[in-house]
Order: sequence, then C-alpha cells, then structure tokens
Amino acid sequence: MAETLKTINERRSIRKYTSELVPDDLIEKILRAGMMAPSAGNQQPWQFIIVRDKEKLKEISERHPYASFVKDAQAGIIVCGDMSLSLKHKEFWVQDCSACTQNMLLAAHDLGLGAVWVSSYPDVERMKLFSEICNLPEYVIPLSFISLGFPAQKISAIDRFKKERIHYDTW
Repeated sequence: MAETLKTINERRSIRKYTSELVPDDLIEKILRAGMMAPSAGNQQPWQFIIVRDKEKLKEISERHPYASFVKDAQAGIIVCGDMSLSLKHKEFWVQDCSACTQNMLLAAHDLGLGAVWVSSYPDVERMKLFSEICNLPEYVIPLSFISLGFPAQKISAIDRFKKERIHYDTW
C-alpha cells in the first residue's frame, strides 16, 4: 500500500499520552504539513497557537466538554482562521482550516505521535474558551484544537469503508 494511504488508513484518535515531551522540530513538521493544505484561491487563512503550558492544557480539559484527556497531552495546536486577511474567498476559511487540520493529524501520526481533533467552531462557548485562554484577537476564529503527545495506547486500524454510501451519477 502506498505510504499516504497507509497513514490515512492507520491514523486513529489517540487520547492517552506518555510524559515524553514533543520536540519543537516535530511540531514544526506538523505545522509545515498543515500549511501545505489546499485553500480557496491559495489564500491560506490560517494562524496557529502552540499550547505547551500545562495549566492551559488543564484548563482546556476542564472547560471543554469533550477534552478531558487534553490535560495529559504534551502540546496542542489551535488552528485558527484569520479574518483580518484581505481574503477574496473568506467564506471558505472553514474548509481551508479543516483541510489544514487533517494534514496536521496525518503528519502527527506519520511522525509517531498521537493526536485528536478537538472541535471549537461553530460552538460559541468552545470558541470563547480558546479565545480567552490564548488571548485571541476578535478577528481570529479558533476552528480546532489538536492535542499532541507520544501514544501511551495502541489502537488498531478499522475499516470504515461503507459501499452502501456510494452513489453513481444519481442518488
């Protein structure tokens, strides 16, 4: 199987991490992969906040209803859309930043890290949480948070292919 397809098929959400720190060079590789994502008009509307502060990670785990595991992460990345950029295709920032997030999840897996996509947008309370914790300006919208760490668990790949969801030429 081609390496890209292998990574896509084997990647799983990893919620248990070791105490080993995630090196800066791995975070940079993940960010570089994210920035290679396609975007409408190649406008790249993203900004990133790297979260390493254990108190901030703990606060995210306490305030976000689906992120209790984040307290054990060694780092996290908030993927944001920057509305201050003069974007011709501003309405596509969600798709752009989502593609960016997926690239980062795949890169993390490929680099031997565990990661989870923790949602923010469009939930007002979740967006407020990330905005407050990291002092985001009003024109920056947090789309997602990626928790990162070396896996303390192994989750087997599963086949999610469902032929009954495929339609040709018509419903």
